[in-house]
Amino acid sequence: MNSEWIEQLNRWHNEEEYERIVKQIEQVPAVERNYELTGQLARAYNNLERYREALELLLSTASEGQDDYAWHFRLGYAYSHLAQYDKALTAFEQANRLQPEDEYVQEFLSSIRPYAHTMEQDRQRYEQETALWKQQHGEQLPFSSFDLSDFWEDSEYAVKDHIEPPFDEEMIRSIEQELGYKLPASYIALMHTQNGGFPARTAFPTAGATSWANDHVAITSISGIGGQKSYSLTGDMGSRFMIEQWGYPDLGIVFGDCPSAGHDVIMLDYRFCGPTGEPAVVHVDQENDYEITYLAPHFEAFICGLVDAEELEI
Repeated sequence: MNSEWIEQLNRWHNEEEYERIVKQIEQVPAVERNYELTGQLARAYNNLERYREALELLLSTASEGQDDYAWHFRLGYAYSHLAQYDKALTAFEQANRLQPEDEYVQEFLSSIRPYAHTMEQDRQRYEQETALWKQQHGEQLPFSSFDLSDFWEDSEYAVKDHIEPPFDEEMIRSIEQELGYKLPASYIALMHTQNGGFPARTAFPTAGATSWANDHVAITSISGIGGQKSYSLTGDMGSRFMIEQWGYPDLGIVFGDCPSAGHDVIMLDYRFCGPTGEPAVVHVDQENDYEITYLAPHFEAFICGLVDAEELEI
């Protein structure tokens, strides 16, 4: 690698030719890429909204990047678009210490601080409610004390586009590998009763107003485990489609459609537990800058908390 090559990469960056940057750098074997080249590739991934890949690259050079403003900026940028606002705030604060008063850093700090504050409140609620649930329910199997016999609504439309055939352990592993997250045991248990479709109770109460109502969010369908039907977890309108094409934050798995037909969704949120832990359930509102509203500490609590919409204000 020489200075002329780096200058060419920077010109492509200024011209927003990010795919050309990726193509050029990926021709170099990973073991032969130095710190600067790895950073250039991470920057291009960020600009192509490939935030997970950018984050992986940046973390692989963490020891070299500690005193580098650009490394911390790129790290914060990736974390912010993965909705990991606490880590994004830390990264941008360090970038600010290394290069004070940078206008781009100031903009990110200003916008992220309230999200990081809300995320910390959600984390505390998640931990408290998880502990309380375990205290009340112990280690019993999912839905041991909840009747699922009338959970699903009969629907020809659901049969056509939502309900997947029965699945096995191999299918679960395949879906988890494709999505990058371990499915909760309670999700798998519910899908054994019917693999996706329309719940009969469609409202989940909230403490405050949402884009849908003053006191709840609404859900129309739950994705099945599979990829044959359009609205299943890995179908052509499934979780990765909603994240990659609709811009939802890559914080977990989109599993619930809402009456807005894509403009808000229900997600499994793995930010507090990691990709193999027990995720929280959140509502994400595209129309309000992808605002995240915490709903429940896990999927079982969310399902048990659904009520008839008629009971709440619309």
